[in-house]
Amino acid sequence: MLRFWVIAAAVAAVGVIIATHGGWEATPLWMVLLPVIAATGFAAWGAVNVRSNYFVRTHSKGKSTDKSVSLTFDDGPVTSFTPQILDILAQFNVKAAFFCIGHRVEQEPGIMKRITAEGHLVGNHSFSHSPMFDLQHSSAMRTDLAKANEAIKSTTGLQPKLFRPPYGVTNPMLARAIRKSKLIAVGWSIRSFDTVITDEDKLFERVTKKIEAGDIFLFHDTCAATVRILPALIKQLRRDGFAIRRLDELLNIPAYA
Repeated sequence: MLRFWVIAAAVAAVGVIIATHGGWEATPLWMVLLPVIAATGFAAWGAVNVRSNYFVRTHSKGKSTDKSVSLTFDDGPVTSFTPQILDILAQFNVKAAFFCIGHRVEQEPGIMKRITAEGHLVGNHSFSHSPMFDLQHSSAMRTDLAKANEAIKSTTGLQPKLFRPPYGVTNPMLARAIRKSKLIAVGWSIRSFDTVITDEDKLFERVTKKIEAGDIFLFHDTCAATVRILPALIKQLRRDGFAIRRLDELLNIPAYA
């Protein structure tokens, strides 16, 4: 498993070797640039691949041996679709995880209370979910995460331990913020892309193409297509012998502080 500190140490080692064996002036330019370019490429790959664990350990799949999976929903709560999803989950007696945006929690306290009252897990998905989130200093990120947790706690009485990075992007600053905040990073193994796939048949085909024990589904409770395919997905999972477990149970990690 490639990790950020391993690559950084390797680049530093190359620099030491060059400096002590002939110096920088006697070294061909390509030998200097190659490790830097490679490190940059690895960093870009690690930043956008939440399952890579490149910058921070992220729980993206369970180790279930009994064909269990989990359903997770990001970006809510919203009045348009979150209640419909909760209705479906209640109909099938399924417990899911909702990674909530702090400012939306403040806007929809009633929905938040319903989520937890019905036994679903609530996680931190930042307060702002800003496109600029990952360009901030780690201290600003910590403030954002703390603000989201406070919004959730003041509404539900629960303080989340689980955090899902906005857009699934990680970097050294966010890794530090997660550690300092004593949160547990969570990713996914099946990404629905329901924010861009609006055709329900295509969406259903994508998420059911290859399902394995321990899979974590990423959906958004802001998408109409997700609402439309959810009953069929639950039925198919059960027909195929999969149990649908709450995320903290699947991963065997604490949901709240």
